[in-house]
Amino acid sequence: MPASSSDVAVVIITRDRTDELLHTLARLSELGERPHVVVVDQGPRNRAAAVVRRRFPSVQVLALADDHGAAGRNVGVQAVAAPYVAFADDDSWWAPGALARAARLLDAHPRVGLVAGRVLIGDDERLEPACAAMSASPLGSGLPGRRVLGFVACGAIVRRTAFLGAGGFQRRLGIGGEEQLLAVDLAARGWELVYRDDVVAHHHPSPIRNRLRRDQVQVRNDLWFAWLRRRRRSALRISGAAVRAAATEPAARIGLLHALSGVRWALANRRPVPAWLEGDLRLLDAAARR
Repeated sequence: MPASSSDVAVVIITRDRTDELLHTLARLSELGERPHVVVVDQGPRNRAAAVVRRRFPSVQVLALADDHGAAGRNVGVQAVAAPYVAFADDDSWWAPGALARAARLLDAHPRVGLVAGRVLIGDDERLEPACAAMSASPLGSGLPGRRVLGFVACGAIVRRTAFLGAGGFQRRLGIGGEEQLLAVDLAARGWELVYRDDVVAHHHPSPIRNRLRRDQVQVRNDLWFAWLRRRRRSALRISGAAVRAAATEPAARIGLLHALSGVRWALANRRPVPAWLEGDLRLLDAAARR
């Protein structure tokens, strides 16, 4: 049975990519679940907001005065009443039936706070590498899916109360590896995160993106996450690896410098995870090195 239109909302953040956004909205409008869709326009002129209001009047549009990065999704989540929220990028959309399937899973398992879905990339539907890693998670599968401590934002459905209780996305992280901090904060609060390959999203990455810039942000955010949440031994190990990579890789070097500019903020907000959660993170670290 399809989920009720009141069960799941879709929140999209966008910035200066109106054509891709309109394509995504057309895809979402075809879904049998008929989700409530919220677009958070973070462009400097909010050009997308005006176009969406004209072309898709049922879509709720929130125009922000400045770019909140991934934290723009927080604004969208706060604006909806649905118990579950699926995220989409302006160049991604959900497959038919995926949202209803996730809603049924969340209904049946009240301790699951987030469902990480299978993200297929491009016309040839290549599996997102992060999803391949999650499908082989060493954390076990006693739940309705593999236990994970991460997700791909455009392929995730969250329980709204869990998301808001964990504080949502950290604005300072921007976009690029912003998911891990939220995932671990959800787990630390007792929520389970599961991967399901039958909950499918499609991602057609926009050509309007700076890959080098994204790599630098990823390095910075990995370090900030280590300093914010990892226990001392792991934080030192990750920092040392970043310093070694910076000696030979330009993106790693710039990312490290940007991370150091925020070291005081990270240390002031440091809240190491409990020992059991650090143990899970180390299992994932070991699996990634294989």
